[in-house]
Amino acid sequence: MDPIIKIMRLRPAENADIPLPRYMTPDAAGMDICAAVQQDTVLEAGQIRLLPTGFAMALPRGYEAQVRPRSGLAVKHGIGMINAPGTIDSDYRGEVMIALINLGNSPYTVRRGDRIAQMVVQQVHQARLEVVEHLGPTDRSTGGFGHTGR
Repeated sequence: MDPIIKIMRLRPAENADIPLPRYMTPDAAGMDICAAVQQDTVLEAGQIRLLPTGFAMALPRGYEAQVRPRSGLAVKHGIGMINAPGTIDSDYRGEVMIALINLGNSPYTVRRGDRIAQMVVQQVHQARLEVVEHLGPTDRSTGGFGHTGR
């Protein structure tokens, strides 16, 4: 069964024009999130900005929302997220904010209502840790970064 997410528009009179997160196609994994900036916001090359979305939500316990960059913005303009993916826990009730970074060479303008990120909702489990004296062997063992030669 699909989870139900309670969502609250913040500053409703001011943000009524900002679309709430939504799937843009029937099989989309992520919901697009729009910018609730008051005026055009310029991200200079290399600049990081925290942008409002105009909503807060209550995820069901046992779920998280991962906020991720939009591929079109990344490829066309070099716009990403500094903390991708950003995790929204089920007990967070504040405004969802998007931390964009301009990795491109030119300034980029975010306009009110622009789709700036996407949100994927997933089930999570809190693991229990068990302290042991030894870990079982594997073919890889302690081979790390670049170990497989790819």
